[in-house]
Amino acid sequence: MKKSNKKSFGLIAFLTLVIAAVCSLTSCSDDLDVQQSYPFTVEVMPYADKIMQGQTVELRFEIKPEGNYTNTLYTIRYFQYDGEGTLKLVDGPVLVNNDRVLLENKTFRLNYTAKSADAHKFLVVVEDNFGSTPWEQTFEFNSKDSDDEGGTIIGPVVGPVTPVIR
Repeated sequence: MKKSNKKSFGLIAFLTLVIAAVCSLTSCSDDLDVQQSYPFTVEVMPYADKIMQGQTVELRFEIKPEGNYTNTLYTIRYFQYDGEGTLKLVDGPVLVNNDRVLLENKTFRLNYTAKSADAHKFLVVVEDNFGSTPWEQTFEFNSKDSDDEGGTIIGPVVGPVTPVIR
């Protein structure tokens, strides 16, 4: 009788190990779920909405992704609708209308210099290299809606504001 109990116990232990091994191997997946693309927003520091011919306004930006993937690259491009001026990355190239330029950092500054006293309107687009929904914002200077007393400050107030001095 003792031999029979030992054999039964050994058989049960062996079957338990086999079942545990099968369950552990079938419950795992070889596919790693690595997320590379994260939605992002761009925060814009306040800026004045008036500009004179020959004057430069600095626009400050910070890209805020919802997650972090080290190989994410961001590009910027713009399209000017009204007015005549130049848009330049501070410490970088002058942007060409609708050409993409690689952004080196998540915080960057643009200088817009007016070449006329007319109304100025342009769209800035920031995109990542994974095809996430791009961020877009239109910037307007000297529009009919702004007042005549030096302009209003546009954008979220997140730091010190230096209005454009005429």
